[in-house]
Amino acid sequence: MKKRLDDFEDRRAHLANLSDEELKAKFWALAGELIDPMLELGKKNTTPSIERSVLLRMGFSSLEAKEILTGVMENNLISKGAGHVVYKLSKSKNIDVREAGLMLVNGKCWDEVVNLFAKEGASC
Repeated sequence: MKKRLDDFEDRRAHLANLSDEELKAKFWALAGELIDPMLELGKKNTTPSIERSVLLRMGFSSLEAKEILTGVMENNLISKGAGHVVYKLSKSKNIDVREAGLMLVNGKCWDEVVNLFAKEGASC
């Protein structure tokens, strides 16, 4: 069996003179570099089944989730996320998420939701 070289001191040389705060900042910067591509992938590659799952976890029934998702798809908002659509409407109307979702299930407020996301443009 080949013995591993003990090169720890060489590998940590560029970190040796950093304070605890500097090390913490470096850690979070590196963590961000790892996570950012995954977040970007999630934003660009969602599916109706993923969005339905999100709605189910938000407490909507399967039938309610189906209706919300249908509206999200018809209004070309799937890239925003179905849960985000419900959440944004709830914040806009200052109501709870469940109430906002049920409004969408009943065919209400879709124009408002589309306008909320149109105001943000591509930044959302």
